[in-house]
Amino acid sequence: MTEYQPPAAAHGVPPDAHGDPNATAHATVYDAVVLAGGAARRLGGADKPAVRVGGRPLLDRVLTACADARATVVVAGPRPTARPVTWAREDPPGGGPVAALDAGLRHVTAEHVVLLSADLPFLDARTVAALLDTLRRSAADGVLLTDADGRDQPLVAAYRVPSLRRELAGLSVAHGGTAGLPLRRLTGALDLLRISDPVASFDCDTWDDIATARARIREHGHVLDEWISAVKDELGIDLDVDTGVLLDLARDAAHGVARPAAPLTTFLVGFAAARAGGDADAVAEAARKAAALANRWAEEDAQDTADASPSGGAEPETRTDAG
Repeated sequence: MTEYQPPAAAHGVPPDAHGDPNATAHATVYDAVVLAGGAARRLGGADKPAVRVGGRPLLDRVLTACADARATVVVAGPRPTARPVTWAREDPPGGGPVAALDAGLRHVTAEHVVLLSADLPFLDARTVAALLDTLRRSAADGVLLTDADGRDQPLVAAYRVPSLRRELAGLSVAHGGTAGLPLRRLTGALDLLRISDPVASFDCDTWDDIATARARIREHGHVLDEWISAVKDELGIDLDVDTGVLLDLARDAAHGVARPAAPLTTFLVGFAAARAGGDADAVAEAARKAAALANRWAEEDAQDTADASPSGGAEPETRTDAG
């Protein structure tokens, strides 16, 4: 099994995409089109976008990665999603990726679009930002990821919308429509750049792929980030906080007060932060105050223990004639 690494650590990601995960994405206004209407034959016809990895449907994981898109279009039959989207459908339904892209682009108004499949469990905002930033810095028609075998992944890519519309129009004239055409008919005519990222480009075509993805997110170094992301999606929270601060607070409360103090304290911090406005600064300030209190509590306990010990006060009288 390939060791899981965050996508930003992959080769070819621009250095300035490693800081703020959304910095470069914010610099480029973009729309997103997610293709989620495939037949999933290798999954026995299962509803692949709804298959859960880490407790979240694959589609919701992809929607989280492009959450800062100005508009997000999902080409598929409507279903509940963690984030609001615009629904579109290719004509005819099941007409293939080119027809699906054509349908999605009809709802796009930005000059740049991120085109994604709905089965990418490890895609994140840093990879989306890297694709957009690389495209913005170049004169290319698009930037796509390549997988572990060096193969192009045109459904993990950022494109210039005018370039896509130009080629779609040409294909429609030449073939009397776009239904049934392979995606390479479209991408083969484009000037494309490539970023190697075997993790973010990993897609789930089989049940073995699903099992691999589920195992990877539970690896020790990544399970906490995965869990936090899943909880935020489940609760509808769109807030980035310093998890290290909260973990340190929980540790201090558990060690300095009592073990049950850790979950109770973090709950109270969240409650206080919500009353103070609910942003990241409010969380940080509430955590700072609680951590300082936990440290004072621990210091008092340590001092009391020291004072109560024989070495903390006067030596006891041990002479036989004492008293």
